[in-house]
Amino acid sequence: MPNRFFYSPAVSPLHDAAAVGRLLAGLAATLARGGGTPVAAEEAPTDRPLLHVVLTGGTERLVLERLRARAAGPGGSDREPVLLAAHPTHNSLPACLEILARVRADGGTGRIVFLSGEAGDPDRLSEVVHLADVAIALRRARLGAVGPPSEWLVASSHDAATVRDSWGPELVAVPMSELTDRLAATPTDRRLARGLVAGARESDVAQGAVLDASALRGALAALVDAHRLSALTVRCFDLVTGLGTSGCLALSQLADDGIPSGCEGDVPSAVALLWLHLLTGAPAWMANPARIDAGRGELVLAHCTVPRRLVRGYDVQTHFESGLGVALGGDLVPGPVTLVRLGGTRLERLWLAEGEVVGSPHDPGLCRTQATLHTDPAALDELLRAPLGNHVVLVPGHRAALLRASRELILGAT
Repeated sequence: MPNRFFYSPAVSPLHDAAAVGRLLAGLAATLARGGGTPVAAEEAPTDRPLLHVVLTGGTERLVLERLRARAAGPGGSDREPVLLAAHPTHNSLPACLEILARVRADGGTGRIVFLSGEAGDPDRLSEVVHLADVAIALRRARLGAVGPPSEWLVASSHDAATVRDSWGPELVAVPMSELTDRLAATPTDRRLARGLVAGARESDVAQGAVLDASALRGALAALVDAHRLSALTVRCFDLVTGLGTSGCLALSQLADDGIPSGCEGDVPSAVALLWLHLLTGAPAWMANPARIDAGRGELVLAHCTVPRRLVRGYDVQTHFESGLGVALGGDLVPGPVTLVRLGGTRLERLWLAEGEVVGSPHDPGLCRTQATLHTDPAALDELLRAPLGNHVVLVPGHRAALLRASRELILGAT
């Protein structure tokens, strides 16, 4: 089903009303098939994309005035992507080009959808609307940082202002003490624990440890509800050292339940997990690059948690470094994937590589879930020469073109 959006026509008063009516009638079916509903510009809700259908030339200042009013109104934002629809006549496209040039000169972002009357118009329209919808959703999202980043994340500790000014989410600081207090009051989840063990190929973890780990999912879910979080990242090693349990099971289950969840308080990776989930609808996996052979284009990733929706089988094991708690040793489904890392002082940089999962090793010297990938040797060389941090995020499918288009609509041509 196409993404729902609203649209409002923009018309020069110099043009004949009957001709303009015919123009809009000719576009109405395409706009409806793409998911559009007509609305007066000043009445358009700000939680959904608004498409400005530029029916004629001479509308440049009219559209810019509408954009300023929308940004200044309740729920508005001057960072909302500007969507313009052009058609082949009445100087529609020249007007769109002028409008978007001014929007970009003022630091904004946007896209023009050219409606040519072809069968693919609704699909192209829906694709652009989806990108705008993701950008809007990010700016309305709340990303929970449960505890500060782990001490070793010296390049992955971006503050709330940086996150807000770049990708859009509000970074909500949640003390670790709030999590531990909730955990003390949360019963174990016997259903989750039984399902985890029953679905595993093997389990070498005591039942009590699995039950302890299961309670953490409930405690984190309570934090999600209390703080209205869209995603979270947890300083999880404090749970290992302080409570003798791990967050690996809880983070895996939350991701499968539609709450992107990251480890170690890594803020850029949590932003990426949320972005990829909104963009693709799939859970993503945050992992450490453990081995790189740039010449052969081979990369091994490893981490102690993974969404079970991404694996074809798993073992229940202990957390790698500590031998405590519960970890998942999963085998990722072979096939195409895309790897992502956000970074830079303003989170403006993106490392991106498409590849293939070709194997799932079980090396006892690495975190429990491991995957061997083949990818672009040049991308791996860049990862070694100009790293953005110690984690990457994996999402199923070859998504590079989609991610680049989405990033440009969110951040602009940085």
